[in-house]
Amino acid sequence: MTTAKAPSPLSYKDAGVDIVAGDALVERIKPLAKKTLREGVLAGIGGFGALFEVPKRYKEPVLVSGTDGVGTKLKLAFEWNMHDTVGIDLVAMSVNDVLVQGAEPLFFLDYFACGKLDVETAAAVVAGIARGCELSNCALIGGETAEMPGMYPAGEYDLAGFCVGAVEKSKILTGAGVFPGDMVLGLASSGVHSNGFSLVRKCIERAAGTLPATLDGKPFKQAIMEPTRLYVKNVLAALALYPASASSGQGIKALAHITGGGLLENIPRVLPEGLAAHLESGSWPQSELFAWLQATAGIDDFEMNRTFNNGIGMVLVIDAASAAACAATLRAAGEVVYEIGVIAARGDGAAVVVS
Repeated sequence: MTTAKAPSPLSYKDAGVDIVAGDALVERIKPLAKKTLREGVLAGIGGFGALFEVPKRYKEPVLVSGTDGVGTKLKLAFEWNMHDTVGIDLVAMSVNDVLVQGAEPLFFLDYFACGKLDVETAAAVVAGIARGCELSNCALIGGETAEMPGMYPAGEYDLAGFCVGAVEKSKILTGAGVFPGDMVLGLASSGVHSNGFSLVRKCIERAAGTLPATLDGKPFKQAIMEPTRLYVKNVLAALALYPASASSGQGIKALAHITGGGLLENIPRVLPEGLAAHLESGSWPQSELFAWLQATAGIDDFEMNRTFNNGIGMVLVIDAASAAACAATLRAAGEVVYEIGVIAARGDGAAVVVS
């Protein structure tokens, strides 16, 4: 009787998952995460769950959470081998959203998924995440690296981020105090940020062979991949100096992060029913980057303002008496600020009018 030969053992590595590479990545991440530590962190990278204590200076803390990804901007990161800034995009998309409620981002977690783990690429991505957290005073306290053979094409990965912030209950920005006559301030974006890249990629395909060497003084690829601006520190400082006051009607009353849907769809999200933002066309300049995208795509101003941030990454609504001083404060902190419009009664018109 012939005995069948037993099959050779199969390891997890044979199945496509390299535990050693995963451990090496964790060791690369630890010192990066350590740079982001702040008050409240009780236990971070390495445990089954990260622990964070809400700082005791909060009297009635309300937690504000946000989650987002980087979208199809990643396709260009793969194609151009530019992985060092998409982590900043990941952080910015969530912390800027949390900021809109008036909240201070406290901690961040990331999710990195790939088919086969490349430690160098993953470390570059996480270094960007850590840098974004550091610039936002937000602790990187945990995350997940998932190696899933067969789920992603070779050389590709996906990213998701999760942020939790806190705000005093009495200081939550709801937009309820916005009235006709309030001013709209626009903080300049650093570029396309991380929305509209499906159209950006189509523009690059259409212009193949005739791409400009530079845009706004930067090499073309760098201009396209410029990471999302982090507004957290400067806007929180402005909120402390110009808090919304129901009794006086003064202060910063609403914020809008200009992401997917552009100016036309994001500003109305923070306005009370019956009000509209009237923006003055030409009150902020169009960069070479956005001019190239508009010309290449062949779209009108309406479509530009509905698809891209078009040069304005964050909007503040503030009373007219405080607007100039607030703008000066933000400029002194390094923001490029434009007075782009005013709040008015909506009537039968659109919630955002650019004229």
